[in-house]
Amino acid sequence: MAHTIKYLFLTALLVTIVVYDPMWTHHPAASPDDPAKEDLTRVLYPSTRSIAWEPVFIRPQDTLESLYGNNWIHVARFNRIDRRHVYPGMTIKSPLYLDKLKDYTPMSREYEPARKYYRYILINLEEQWLGAYEYGRLKFSFPAATGKKGYETPTGIFRVDARHKNHTSSLYKTEDETAQYPMDYAIRFHIGKDNVAYWIHARDLPGKPASHGCIGLFDEAMQKRVTKIPENPVLHDSKKLYDWAVGENLYGPDSGDIELLEDGPLVEVAGHNPEYLSKPNRFHGKTSN
Repeated sequence: MAHTIKYLFLTALLVTIVVYDPMWTHHPAASPDDPAKEDLTRVLYPSTRSIAWEPVFIRPQDTLESLYGNNWIHVARFNRIDRRHVYPGMTIKSPLYLDKLKDYTPMSREYEPARKYYRYILINLEEQWLGAYEYGRLKFSFPAATGKKGYETPTGIFRVDARHKNHTSSLYKTEDETAQYPMDYAIRFHIGKDNVAYWIHARDLPGKPASHGCIGLFDEAMQKRVTKIPENPVLHDSKKLYDWAVGENLYGPDSGDIELLEDGPLVEVAGHNPEYLSKPNRFHGKTSN
C-alpha cells in the first residue's frame, strides 16, 4: 500500500512539473517569461490561416520524429522551430494534412522589386521567413528568427557588405557562458548608427522572434557542436543561403575570416513582428482536404 501511495505521489509530481515548469524536466526549455506562454498556437503567422492544423501538447515521450516520422522537417518549418526547442509541456501547431506542407512557403513565388537583381534576399518579419530570389523568382525559402520585442530587426533595404563563415558574437555568450555565441555562415547587411552590426547567420529557432536584431536560420550542425543536440543534424539553411549569396563561386576563395565584399546582394527587411494572441488558438485553417 505504501509503495502504491508513493508511486501515485511521484506520478502526480511529474505531471505537475511537466505542465507547469517544463524547465525542470527537459533541457533546454524556453524562458518562463516567453510571451507565447510556451504555446506556439498563440503566435499568429498570416499564412497559417489557410492550412488546417490543430494544437498538439508535447508529452515527455514525444519528439517531432516520433510524432511525424519523416515529415518532422515540414512540421518544424511550419512552426519555425528546431528540434532542440520542442520539449514536454509546450504546444505546437500540428498540420492535419502533412502532404500539403512539402511546398509550404509564405513567400511570393515572384517578387517584382527583385526582378532586376541576380541575388535578392527578402525577410518577412510577420511571417518570420526568408526568401531568396533570382531575378524576381523565388529560388528557395525557409523560416527565420528575427529580433524580439525591444530588439526588433531594422527594416528597409540594405546591401550585404561582408561575409564571415566562422563568426561569433562580440556581445553575447552561449547558454553556459563558456564561449561567445557562434554565428556560423554570417552575412552582414547593416551597421547601425550605434555601430552595432546586423547579420544573417546560424542560430537556434524557438518558434518566434528571439534574437537581439540579427536574422537567424536553421543550423543543426552548429547546435550539435555547441549543445550536443540534435544527435543527427539535418537542417542547414544558413550554409545554403551563405553559399548562394556570398559563396566562393561568386566571391572567390573563403578564408573563414571576416571579408569585406563589394556589390553584395540586396537585403530587404519588411513588415513587423507577428501578433501574439491573448488566448491559445485551438484550431485554424480549412477543414477540408
